[in-house]
Amino acid sequence: MSKVNFKVGQAGPKAAQSPLPHPLEIGTDAPLFVIAGPCVIETKDICLHIAKRLVEISKNTDVGMIFKASFDKANRSSLHSFRGPGLDEGLQTLAAVRGETGLPVITDVHEAAQAAVAAKVVDCLQVPAFLCRQTDLLCACAKTGKPVNIKKGQFLSPAEMENAVEKIRACGNEKIMLTERGTFFGYNRLVNDMTAIEAMKQLGCPVLFDATHSTQQPGGLGDASAGRREMAPILAKAAVAAGANGLFIEVHPEPDKAKSDAACIMPIDWLEDLLKVCKQIFEIVRG
Repeated sequence: MSKVNFKVGQAGPKAAQSPLPHPLEIGTDAPLFVIAGPCVIETKDICLHIAKRLVEISKNTDVGMIFKASFDKANRSSLHSFRGPGLDEGLQTLAAVRGETGLPVITDVHEAAQAAVAAKVVDCLQVPAFLCRQTDLLCACAKTGKPVNIKKGQFLSPAEMENAVEKIRACGNEKIMLTERGTFFGYNRLVNDMTAIEAMKQLGCPVLFDATHSTQQPGGLGDASAGRREMAPILAKAAVAAGANGLFIEVHPEPDKAKSDAACIMPIDWLEDLLKVCKQIFEIVRG
């Protein structure tokens, strides 16, 4: 399998506060990196607080960071669940995070029309797991020229992600990441098959592992998803040992008060120690 590396992020004055060289290198032959942040944009202040903590953690662990938060969560369990501030206000917050911390930024897009608008602000676009087969959405993301992270659908085998990858490539974009986040196994249950990481790496893309959503129990609370956040560190370490190129970990200063995925989002206070261990595992696995 050939090496697939690309750059994410910004250079110049706006990156001055970031502890690591920019733009960040991502790829099949690049250092360990992490996509981290809250599930949804709650307020600008919370996002900036989390992002500044991520800068500190990145400096202390020498692990590159991409800040993640969604301006809209279009697939909440309940009609009455908090979805986020929406496109315009959300992108303003993400621009502030990017400008004030120097961190690269990624966000979900749910509709094809959102891709070009979001791409003017963020460094990467993310296709949610439930939408990973949506051709128009994938192509719209690809045509922005920005790196695209496709989360593997909970209903797909790893091999089936080849179709999503080919849609992006057919639109002229080779900057593709894939994220494993568990597979449906009966009612309110996800399981993790760590061989999925290697299977998707064979598609010629760097593969991340979503350690927090993988602990989710979809719909387990009736009008919300349950979860077991205490399992996230175990899964993260196992995924790095299995060959993951990066990790996806949603974090919050007060997880129980998070407005989305409160049951599985991880306390940000756990992140630094976890990444120190994961980096050691990563380096051992890479020989």
